[in-house]
Amino acid sequence: MRESMFHIDRVETTTLQHQIRARLVEAMLNGQLPAGAPIPSTRAMARRLGVSRNTVMLAYQALSDGGYLEARERSGYYVAHEVRDGIVEPSATLPGRAGREDTVDWAARLRRRPSVQSNIAKPRNWHDCPYPFIYGQADEALLPVADWRDCVRQAMSRKWLGAWTDDRFTEDDPMLVEQLRQRVLTRRGIMASADEILVTIGAQNALYLLSSLLVKPDTPVAIEDPGYPDVRNIFHLMSADVRPVPVDREGVRVDLLGDSAMVYVTPSHQSPTSATMSLQRRYDLLAWAAARDALVIEDDYEFETNYSEAPTPALKSLSGSERVLYVGSLSKSLMPGLRMGFLVGPRPLVAEARALRRLMLRHPPGNNQRVVALFLALGHHDALVARLHRTYSSRWQTMGAALERHFPGWSRTPAFGGTSYWLEGPAALDARRLAELALEDGIVIEPGDIYFADPGHGRHHLRLGFSSIPEERIEPGVARLAAIADGLPGRVRP
Repeated sequence: MRESMFHIDRVETTTLQHQIRARLVEAMLNGQLPAGAPIPSTRAMARRLGVSRNTVMLAYQALSDGGYLEARERSGYYVAHEVRDGIVEPSATLPGRAGREDTVDWAARLRRRPSVQSNIAKPRNWHDCPYPFIYGQADEALLPVADWRDCVRQAMSRKWLGAWTDDRFTEDDPMLVEQLRQRVLTRRGIMASADEILVTIGAQNALYLLSSLLVKPDTPVAIEDPGYPDVRNIFHLMSADVRPVPVDREGVRVDLLGDSAMVYVTPSHQSPTSATMSLQRRYDLLAWAAARDALVIEDDYEFETNYSEAPTPALKSLSGSERVLYVGSLSKSLMPGLRMGFLVGPRPLVAEARALRRLMLRHPPGNNQRVVALFLALGHHDALVARLHRTYSSRWQTMGAALERHFPGWSRTPAFGGTSYWLEGPAALDARRLAELALEDGIVIEPGDIYFADPGHGRHHLRLGFSSIPEERIEPGVARLAAIADGLPGRVRP
């Protein structure tokens, strides 16, 4: 702790000694001064606060007598370990300050309350579980750490130093933008100029920018149901007219979009079902958008994890795609913690998104942008995608066989791959209860109710991911999960 952590109020009715004690105890109980931390010397504290050293010494001595501080000979005062362990009662030595507390009615002040929305929750210790069927996390064993480290080293060389140490204000790393154009977007058949691309802090940042720019309180916005919970929450913050639209094996039901002004879709691998939107459904969606003067947000979710057939072209690559706003991410092919995404759209829209992004965070960190640019340029990303294809394709098949053996009829193998399976159990299944019991046995699964606008409709659904679990653990993990399901009331397994 530095002695500048607090100040004293000379017009306060309590004594200076009391104020010093009160501020120090508050810092201890709030965690600002952890157990064992040194306290500034009495001389330094007195000089900083402009009080006599004797006043500080008396305050320290009172705290020491109360068990808050411990004096060490020739060393000074330190926070006692009893404070950390909760042994010391604040009221034992510290008179209250309730009479001078100023409070704010935050419930009345806050215009939005995103904290009360339903969000995906995952165990923090999932790494420690032997059967992590968790979605959206990377297998660290597959990451080319040496190649990534080399790109970091190159980015920090004098040659590239100015590329990421400068503040670009609204601009992105031109090398990264060019690599996205050449190596990522062209795979999806998307041709875009540099001023039609915006780098974002993950795909979710792009979605928030779009909703902030395009959605009014009365804008009718259609979303997939079941669908991505975070995008549902984002739109609910912006509009009072968010419309869940059912999905089937071909994607969102275009015939049920009605007079929506905008629709959010995940056509490559629908989240969470992994259904791939058919080519005809894509054309139907574009025709609907043109007829309604509507916009389509295409979240090209997991487009690189196709294992069986040639990938269906992106909506943005088809005729009439001016109305399509394309959102992508490198989270599934690189690492989710990197938070590197991008937005592709018409120049006027991207210009406004760039200006809004500047107000929020100026631009994504320049060092990350340059490292990713080098990783792409040197071919490491292409090699990683090929490695992921081989590994995930094998896990995909193993997972499908295990589910067919232990949960027959609960899932349908995704036609184009992905990194998860969507399961629909019997109506009597309580997937949340199953997830709780499974976690006790080291099995991490995701209940499906969070993905539905009406959670009751998803009570018997769940999702099993395979991107972060070794292939040899898939079948044993599914078998153990089946045994747990057998023990649930009503014997929910067929």
